[in-house]
Amino acid sequence: MAKFLAAIVRGFKNFFNFSGRASAREYWYFILAMFIADFINGLVVSNSSSTHISWWIFFIPAISAGVRRMHDCGRNGLWILFPILNIFLLCGKADSGINKYGPPSPPLG
Repeated sequence: MAKFLAAIVRGFKNFFNFSGRASAREYWYFILAMFIADFINGLVVSNSSSTHISWWIFFIPAISAGVRRMHDCGRNGLWILFPILNIFLLCGKADSGINKYGPPSPPLG
C-alpha cells in the first residue's frame, strides 16, 4: 500500500515534469489510482457534468508519467501520442542503467 501511495504522490509532485524516467510500477500504480478515483467519483456524483472531474485532475500528470515511462524504456516521449501502440511500449522492459533520459527512477516507498 505504501508503494501505491508513493506512486500517487510522485505522480502529482512531477505534475509538469516531462523529463526523467518513471518505472513501470510507478506508472501503472498512478494509472490505477486515476481509474479508481474516476470510478468512485462516478458512484458519488450523479451530476453528469462533473462525473469525470477526477479524470481531468489526473490528465496532465498521467501524460507526464507516460512520457517519463517512455523515457524509462529508452524511447522519445512523443510515442505517447500513439495510443494503441502505447499498450505494448508502456509494458516494455526498462533500460536497466542510465540512458539518454537519465538514471532509473528511485524505488517507491
